[in-house]
Amino acid sequence: MVQCLPIRKVKVATAANFIFHLHSAAAQGAPQATQCADRFHLVKNLGEAVEDLLARHLSASRKHHVQQALEEQTPDWLPQRNARRSQTSEDLPSAYQQDRLVRYQQMLQLHEQGMTQGAIARQIGVSLNTVRRWLINGCPQTARGPYVSQLDPYLPYIFQRWAQGCHNVAQIFRELEARGYRGSYASVHDNIVRRLQFDGRKAPSGSSSKVPPLPTPRQAAFLFLRRSEKLRVEEQETLVKLRQIDAEVDLAYDLVQQFAHMLRSRTGECLDDWLDHVERTNLSELQSFAAGVQKDKDAVRAGLTWWINNGMVEGHVTKLKLIKRQGYGRAEFPLLRKRVLHAV
Repeated sequence: MVQCLPIRKVKVATAANFIFHLHSAAAQGAPQATQCADRFHLVKNLGEAVEDLLARHLSASRKHHVQQALEEQTPDWLPQRNARRSQTSEDLPSAYQQDRLVRYQQMLQLHEQGMTQGAIARQIGVSLNTVRRWLINGCPQTARGPYVSQLDPYLPYIFQRWAQGCHNVAQIFRELEARGYRGSYASVHDNIVRRLQFDGRKAPSGSSSKVPPLPTPRQAAFLFLRRSEKLRVEEQETLVKLRQIDAEVDLAYDLVQQFAHMLRSRTGECLDDWLDHVERTNLSELQSFAAGVQKDKDAVRAGLTWWINNGMVEGHVTKLKLIKRQGYGRAEFPLLRKRVLHAV
């Protein structure tokens, strides 16, 4: 007599107690029965362990690629800001500038004659504040000088922080405020973006944007569990890239394929050697899976050796769930009982 029991991944204490009591009840109620783990759930639990392992390494790999891309795209900073020039030459002042100069000379003459500032303003056609400013500051500028921004004194510090690897504009802005900058965040952001080789939203020309991205951890776990001879060419190339990420990923692939081969070829006698191999590694995710297998090693060995499975039981469970959900909210248990007995 053989009894198939699903070995599921347990994450809460109550579920763990339920599984423990289930095995204990089966052993006490039918001590002559051989408990056999369900192969589907073994593969499912192994896939979840591999997915966790790959998620850890893929995350580290993506961070490394992002950092490498940022280093390769170091901004080509301009040595200094180009001064904004007037469209007309300084040697040939515009008509407006010539008119201002004439009014300034008239103001000086009237002021020497003893006229008040208000009378001078009315006489030459300018405001009183303009007369006061001219008298204090002297001759008005006839041409605009170089444009100086509030951010210009802090540009060397921005270049230094960017070269040190700080590419967070918000962080740079906060540091500038601490150093006395009173300008806006938009000014800092626009200056950094304008001085970069690319704007951050579009990949620069000649970059590796055409290289296909790495798969998600779940997609990668499927590649690890499948037979290598059944993978397409693109999947095989992706698998090669995954195994090159880290030595742990390459070792994990070999161990996963060994377990999958045991399951397909029904060679459960190799289970002890596989568990010992996993125990000697530093793969915490696979060691957690192996620890769960160790608790029900006899049932798992039977599942990897016997030809039977509980697929029929799982099919009946799926059928019962379908019947239950079809009548949800429509009737009570008596109708559900009749429908289940009629279907069986």
